[in-house]
Amino acid sequence: MRKRERDKFRTLLMQIRKDVTREIQQDVQEGREGEAGDGRDTYDIASDERDREINLLLGDRERKKLEQVDEALQRLDAGEYGECEECGGEIASGRLEAMPFSRFCVTCQSEFEQTQRTMQTDSVAVGAARYPAGADEDEAT
Repeated sequence: MRKRERDKFRTLLMQIRKDVTREIQQDVQEGREGEAGDGRDTYDIASDERDREINLLLGDRERKKLEQVDEALQRLDAGEYGECEECGGEIASGRLEAMPFSRFCVTCQSEFEQTQRTMQTDSVAVGAARYPAGADEDEAT
């Protein structure tokens, strides 16, 4: 990868990092501002709690994205940016522009996602075999 391309992706990654960090800080600030509890009914409190849970999930997603950006910056510094971690091939420039923290080429990413889906399906099947529908009803009687 040429220096000009590396510089372009470094700038892009740093901008994403800045944006994600700002979003995380805003989420934290909003969480602090919403803690006053006087004059609210049960529905308001439940709604606020649900909003906090959603914000925590989104916050986890943002922290994961920040971690991925930092790892991409490390790969850039090590001269490994743009190389697929699985096959060692080049990650297409268009893919890196769309998702600058990509670790895999399109083919390897597709295989990775298929493996993940298979593992989830197998996990659900094992759970269904262990706890068949209606098992709770038999124990209750």
